[in-house]
Amino acid sequence: MDVHRLELLRELAERGSVTAVARATNRTASAVSQQLKVLEREAGIPLTERHGRGIRLTVAGRALAATATDVAIALERAEAVWEDFTRQPRGEVTLTTFPTAGEMLLPGLLHALADVPGLVLSCTDQDPLLPDFADLTPDHDVVIADASGVLPSWRERGLTVVELMREPLDIALRPDHPLAKRSKLSPADLVDEPWIGAPREFPYDRILTRIAAIAGRDLDVTQRFFDNGIAEAMVAAGHGIAILPRYTTRDRENGLVTRPLTGIRSERILWALVRPDRMERPSVRVVVEALRAEAAAYTERMAARGVA
Repeated sequence: MDVHRLELLRELAERGSVTAVARATNRTASAVSQQLKVLEREAGIPLTERHGRGIRLTVAGRALAATATDVAIALERAEAVWEDFTRQPRGEVTLTTFPTAGEMLLPGLLHALADVPGLVLSCTDQDPLLPDFADLTPDHDVVIADASGVLPSWRERGLTVVELMREPLDIALRPDHPLAKRSKLSPADLVDEPWIGAPREFPYDRILTRIAAIAGRDLDVTQRFFDNGIAEAMVAAGHGIAILPRYTTRDRENGLVTRPLTGIRSERILWALVRPDRMERPSVRVVVEALRAEAAAYTERMAARGVA
């Protein structure tokens, strides 16, 4: 079987439609369909079936798509052997992140990789409302994700998952708030407060759900924002309290204090997600290792400043 047609089948499994595969591979939808039909003849059994207005993979198609991943890994490994032989990780590596992770990690990462000859790191940021960061892995070599643990969809895709850092999530309030006099806050301290919340099912919102469960009643969430800067401004103006990340909350000098939350695990975990075939490239491995080192260094710098 032709490896290029196998790769199209894999892309169909990842992207869900012929149109999406055509767009991603710079082909027409007709050309993609023709190549898939040729692959089906080579395989000798149906690989796709009609589904609504489009097509989907059969059981055999899904099995062959998984094999296509193994083929891609083997090809990338072969190329990696050659690149390792030359000792030079080269080429462009694309990385995408959500805004606050980029704020913390990208400046130092770019400094760390600036002297690697032949390596070009191209970075972008993404909307933090994205349902699953794994959806970005077909289009980017490295994806920085925010989740409380390894998600089932990451395992199902066979992604390489690297934990980068853990950032505590604190309670943010005005300096003149009565609770600001305390060094730590418990769920019982917070149940009667008005809250500036995050969108439902965001990591911050899940912590509010745990506080409500411990209290045995709903919390008064008056507003919801996914932008932390807006939440900071609302808290500083006295409209409520909020859960905000410890390292990237900026407004401490202009109207905010933060206090750790006790009795509940309150943190977010930053991960690097990479498709396994791309992880075989020396250049991608260099970026991931530098990213992990920068995350550790950033955490140490925060501790030295008394923020951790």
